[in-house]
Amino acid sequence: MLVFVLWLMASQAMATHIRAGDIQARADPNNPLRIIFQMIIYTDSRSAASADETETIFYGDGTTSGVNAITVASRTNIGNDILRNVYNFEHTYNAPGSYFVSFIGENRATGIRNMQASDAQNFYIHTRITIDPIVGANNSPVLNAPAVDRATAGQVFLHNPAASDPDGDSLSYRLVVCQREPRGVVGITTATTNRNRPQPTPVPGYAYPNEQSVSPGGVQVPYAGPPNPQVGEPATLTIDERTGQLVWNAPSTRGLGDYNVAFIVTEWRRDANGGRRIIGEVIRDMQITVVASNNQRPTVFVPRDTCVIAGATITRTITGTDPDNHTMQLQAFGGIFPPATFRQTISRPGYVAGVFQWTTSCSDVASDPTQVVFKVQDQPPGATSPLIDERPWRITVVGPPPTNLTGRAQGGSVVINWDRYICTNASRILIYRKENTSSFQPGPCETGIPASAGYTQVGSVASNVVTFTDDNGGRGLERGKTYCYRIYAEFPRPAGGASIASQEVCVKLEGRAALFTNVTVDRTDVTNGQITVKWTKPASSSGFNPPIGYRLFRGEGQSPATGSYTLVNTINNLNDTVYVDSGLDTENKAYTYRLEFFSNVSTQPGSAAIIENAGPASSVRLNGVANPTANSIKLNWTYNVPWDNSQQRTRIYRRDPGGTTYVLIADTVVTRTGGTFTDRGTAAQPLRRDRTYCYYVETVGTYGSPTLPSNLLNKSQERCITLASVPCTPILTLRPINCDSVAVTLPRGGQARYNNYLSWTLGDTPANCGRNIAFYRVLFRAPGREEFEELGRTPVQSFVHRNLASAAGCYAVVAVDSAGTASAQSNVACQDNCQIFVLPNIFTPNGDGRNDTFKPIFASPVARAKVQIFNRWGTKVYEGNASSDLTLWNGGGGRGNEGGDTGARASAGTYYYLIEVEFADLNRTTRTFKGWVELMR
Repeated sequence: MLVFVLWLMASQAMATHIRAGDIQARADPNNPLRIIFQMIIYTDSRSAASADETETIFYGDGTTSGVNAITVASRTNIGNDILRNVYNFEHTYNAPGSYFVSFIGENRATGIRNMQASDAQNFYIHTRITIDPIVGANNSPVLNAPAVDRATAGQVFLHNPAASDPDGDSLSYRLVVCQREPRGVVGITTATTNRNRPQPTPVPGYAYPNEQSVSPGGVQVPYAGPPNPQVGEPATLTIDERTGQLVWNAPSTRGLGDYNVAFIVTEWRRDANGGRRIIGEVIRDMQITVVASNNQRPTVFVPRDTCVIAGATITRTITGTDPDNHTMQLQAFGGIFPPATFRQTISRPGYVAGVFQWTTSCSDVASDPTQVVFKVQDQPPGATSPLIDERPWRITVVGPPPTNLTGRAQGGSVVINWDRYICTNASRILIYRKENTSSFQPGPCETGIPASAGYTQVGSVASNVVTFTDDNGGRGLERGKTYCYRIYAEFPRPAGGASIASQEVCVKLEGRAALFTNVTVDRTDVTNGQITVKWTKPASSSGFNPPIGYRLFRGEGQSPATGSYTLVNTINNLNDTVYVDSGLDTENKAYTYRLEFFSNVSTQPGSAAIIENAGPASSVRLNGVANPTANSIKLNWTYNVPWDNSQQRTRIYRRDPGGTTYVLIADTVVTRTGGTFTDRGTAAQPLRRDRTYCYYVETVGTYGSPTLPSNLLNKSQERCITLASVPCTPILTLRPINCDSVAVTLPRGGQARYNNYLSWTLGDTPANCGRNIAFYRVLFRAPGREEFEELGRTPVQSFVHRNLASAAGCYAVVAVDSAGTASAQSNVACQDNCQIFVLPNIFTPNGDGRNDTFKPIFASPVARAKVQIFNRWGTKVYEGNASSDLTLWNGGGGRGNEGGDTGARASAGTYYYLIEVEFADLNRTTRTFKGWVELMR
């Protein structure tokens, strides 16, 4: 990240006694890498440093320019010992990125109450900008209201920066602690690390102005809000996240003087999907001067938040009153001045009024409201301090609705037209459709079309297009239905925004569409399966122009991709509405069909063809699972059809073992997409294990209209399911480890390796369980894990888990028969590690690569080992933790980690050890080992 630092040379003592400030940035539209800045700094006019005319800048992007001085563009004495200094400068960056443009003033103003030794603290602000080719030129938020303000003890203080964003980005606000840079400007420019890159930290001893430690006795007073006050409770300081309204309720009469408050204005950019990302921020560090006064605060009255249609002129009268009958000044702040105007029209004791006027345009349309801040300030006589009141007013500008929407039928499509949209800056027109008319009517400023209106988006076009053909995505619309449309305009990001929806237009497609009625499985077979497909004949009051006919397409599965259908037949006889599709694998696959009805627009040569689509419609796909434990078979079936099978019950047919015919055994309620049924047989004839039962289901569908087909019968394929016995549950045995044998066979300096031996037999549960096992699944659960994982499969009743660094873990076994039916899990058998830790009595840390460290001769797995080494007089010479290879000590002194040390070498001699070892067994057993070791050099 590059940092652009605007700083002051210490030798010149520039800009001391800084009260407040912020930095604002704008991009060169012709060169996005060139950024133009304006910094406004408020200083104490009584300070000699405030008379300096220049500041020196320093760029933190790897180059220095200590001689480039910028001159103050303007300096204004705004009263109350405050100078407003404006600096204009620019910088061209080498590459896109996110940059923090920072300023560090060497000294704050003297006597700021809510920080320690304020004149010894430097002043820090920054502005973050983003240069991104995808985002485009980006401008920072503009803070239109001054950064210095006055408050009266015992009364509510209000401030609003009146921020606006030239790009239409969203803004949010939050309080932060005032910042400083501890190194100062000279320290930053001469640093060996992070040179020229400020690293701000909170100002020492900072407290928010409402805290009792800096403004004792401050309590909340009556105020219209927001936020609503808790009168008499301790004072509060808040900032509204959306409007930026800062409210201090209320300064204490014992806390007169200057306070500084900082807040961040964050800039959010909308993306194409409506999400938002942060692309910038501005820190304002402002000063509030609290004075004592008997003056009472005036009140400003603003309209309620409102909405207007682009092109309208909004005119409102803003008024203010004063309880002391003082004269007042009324002002307005915001990013829309000009072209908006505000002028004070009436000023008399106790009352003031002004007229706000804004002629909106299409360029003002935005998702977020435009905010205007109105401020009234009284003008008491003599030396009495003036007071203010201010309120934000939010105005949302929406696009006008598209006009003159019309529609007409064209075969199986609807063509809609409208007048060219009046706002040329709109990005696109969105088209929505629903069946039959809607009662939805947009409110005065309601944009878009809510989901509750029942419309579905069917397309979009550029904003300068005035027509759209709805052919239902190439599938065609259905004859006999009425389709209704509305459209609205959408505006480009980042400002976004939308228009009010158009009036509705409805078009009825006369006649009747071709409709699927059957996709039924006649024969179940792997290679010679058969499905009969039927549909209705389309009709039109005006007839159809030849050539006419049908094209029938087939796809595998119940939801095939659009491009995966295959043409299976073309039919040129309008009355031929049945097709028998054979040579299919109906045993393993479902099939889906769609139909194209084609005719010509007219009888003229070269006439365009009209395509009307029906479907998709799938076969019914039946599946089932046997549950030997419950002595039942659960069936489930699915379909994807244009008719409704949920209005009537689906029938279930079964063929018993040895039988030749199917018998209706039940019927059941289903959904629009499928159903389930569990066959448990009957009390007199329960299902029997190790028998095979075959099923099919027959759905009964309807289109739900007296004029459309009903009682549509469709069969699934046949599905045969074996109710096999449940495999018997294994009984597992795990051979214990002989730890003495492990200790004897351990290699010197090595760790134990383990083999875990499992064996099992088949038990007798559940009753009548099956013993014909195809294989066994061996399961393992490592220490600390909750779930078992499959370790392997074996056809025999034994298994060896070999060459393990740790024997700890738990095992279980599951038996699986040839039908894939699994038994219950066996008992769980767990193994643990041995607790072996054998230490030498001598080691020679002379660097010859042999016996250089004190470590176990051999050990079982260890999770942790903490070692302490003492000399013969009981003085601790080393303390640390074992390394990953169990090195305990390398002969050094001091305090170390993982076998290392930080002190001088220990001399040769006898040392005593105290080692606390946590073994990696299931219980994490901890043991302490004491003894001696001879160190030889």
